[in-house]
Amino acid sequence: MKKIIIASVVLFLAACGNDPKDKKAELAKLKKEQTDLSAKITKLEEEIGTKQEEIVKQVAVLEVQTSTFKNFIQIQGKVDAEENLQVSPQVPGVLTQVFVNIGQNVSKGQVLAQIDDAVLRQNIAQVQTQLDLANILFNRQKNLWDQKIGTEVQYLNAKTQKESLERQISVIRQQASMYKIKSPISGTIDQMDYKIGQAVQPGAPGIRVVNANNLKAKALVSETYAGRINQGDEVLVIIPDATDSVKTKISFAAKIIDPMSRSFSVEVKLPSKKTYRPNMLTILKIVDYVKENAIVIPIKAIQKSESGDYLMLDENGRAKKVAITIGNIYNGNAEILTGIKKGDKVIMTGLNGLNEGDAVKL
Repeated sequence: MKKIIIASVVLFLAACGNDPKDKKAELAKLKKEQTDLSAKITKLEEEIGTKQEEIVKQVAVLEVQTSTFKNFIQIQGKVDAEENLQVSPQVPGVLTQVFVNIGQNVSKGQVLAQIDDAVLRQNIAQVQTQLDLANILFNRQKNLWDQKIGTEVQYLNAKTQKESLERQISVIRQQASMYKIKSPISGTIDQMDYKIGQAVQPGAPGIRVVNANNLKAKALVSETYAGRINQGDEVLVIIPDATDSVKTKISFAAKIIDPMSRSFSVEVKLPSKKTYRPNMLTILKIVDYVKENAIVIPIKAIQKSESGDYLMLDENGRAKKVAITIGNIYNGNAEILTGIKKGDKVIMTGLNGLNEGDAVKL
């Protein structure tokens, strides 16, 4: 409308002659008409409601608080027994007896199976007979020697013969003990593959003994974390198959990197539970970073632009754009290093189309 009025003024001036008085009078008249028209336009706009009011956007905010921020790394491992041993014979032979069954509890040193030692037992019996005779002769010769009867050579010969037979029978008995397959630990028979009459060889396992009261979780960790994971660090061990988890600490962290896998091993001691079994899969969530009094914000509130990351704050009912520096991120939360402080109100919802300076309400 204003453009039409101005155009009319221009046309009128062009059509008029060069009389200054006429031009001034006409210009004053047109300006008055323009003022009247503007007033009417404003009134009509108010009446029909075309005058726009400021839009206030509905938002939800999170008041910034400080808390402890923890960053975890997650690796897969397995349950293992501190004492989980395969038992094999020390000598070759044929089994004559098997004394235990699978699932049976045994004690350290208990005989689990017997290898045929008939020849050794015969040798022991023969040497024992000779030793019995040698003891009799030695005692007689000693009595005579104590009475100054006989020669010293006779006494020494009897003594030497007795001691030689004692050593001989001791060696044979030690050999015979090797024909007994014994448990090296106290635990439970977890594997029993031996049968009577079976030929066995040293190094060929057939019995497994497990002490399930002394379990641990083992895992390999990438060398990337070698400087961040140490013995005593907090860890959460999750055992999915046992539907259980244990919050504890790392009991061992290797100092050497395996050259093949480029990793190092960690171990975590586990409590004794019937539901825990060796070789169960585990998930180890190891704390590799902790910061007290940290500012932590859900990452969904963080916005991005060409200039970097930022947050929108509610400051006295107006949206304010604040550039931030992000630290570690874990489990949907981000550590904010700079940009906001405790007490600030971070806008969480209603961010779509929100610009700095826009009016906001909760």
